[in-house]
Amino acid sequence: MRQSIRIIAIIAFIMFGFSALFAEDTLEKIERTGDFIVGVRDAAIPFAFINNQNENVGFSVDMAKELHRALEARFGKSIKLTLKTTTPKTRIPLVANGTIDIECGSTTHTVGREDTVDFSITVFLTGTQFLVKKSSGIRMAKDLAGKKIGAAQGSTNEKAARDLNTQGFFKPQARIVVYQEHSQGFLALQQGIIDAYCTDGILLSGLQAKAPNPDDFKLIGDLITYDPYAFIVRENDSNFRDFVNIQIIDAIKSGKFNALYEKWFGPAGVVPYPMTAEFATLLKLQAWP
Repeated sequence: MRQSIRIIAIIAFIMFGFSALFAEDTLEKIERTGDFIVGVRDAAIPFAFINNQNENVGFSVDMAKELHRALEARFGKSIKLTLKTTTPKTRIPLVANGTIDIECGSTTHTVGREDTVDFSITVFLTGTQFLVKKSSGIRMAKDLAGKKIGAAQGSTNEKAARDLNTQGFFKPQARIVVYQEHSQGFLALQQGIIDAYCTDGILLSGLQAKAPNPDDFKLIGDLITYDPYAFIVRENDSNFRDFVNIQIIDAIKSGKFNALYEKWFGPAGVVPYPMTAEFATLLKLQAWP
């Protein structure tokens, strides 16, 4: 009898232990492990990329560092900041399965993605455009009919380009060629393998700015999508999502957000991209009292 009770107690303890571990939220995990694991991109200029010194840098990386400092202040101890490279294909699964705590890159917040993960408040506004060679003779989006258009696999831009085919915008239809990273797609454009590369306008401006011959390329077309960028967090983890949002709001109110924006997107930034009046207004509206 005693043996049976002992076995039941052990089983109950194990089950409770697994249940407690499963119920652990992101803040609890970070405090327990002392490690803040952030997913970042390696070629999403100027949000998250690797510089000439082989360092992860960018606007989103700087924002991740702000979150890291806030975590150390919250827990009153040193927290390790670990940066892991993500791609458009892996970023959502890596957050969903707990491999990374948050993805700070250049990800569009969509309704469809809300089925799998949650998002912070908006940290940037842009939209899908096309980058072409000036020598191509392509002047507007409709000129891409029957041409090869590159896009990152699994991105909202790939979907936007395919939607244009479905909607009959391109006659004849364009051929969509997918790549794992923007750098691969831009190289294909440089080599003439594709006629245009399709992603968010700000990212195209970044690829162009970093090219050896930036004047050989040009952006064409109006925004064909509305793309609000946000940081990816796990589904149903409101404590961590609130923590992230409050840090972003504090950065907006203190002026730190604008300072980082100026650093990366200002006239002397890596990719000059003036903040629109719409985005400035949205930032104010998101800054909860």
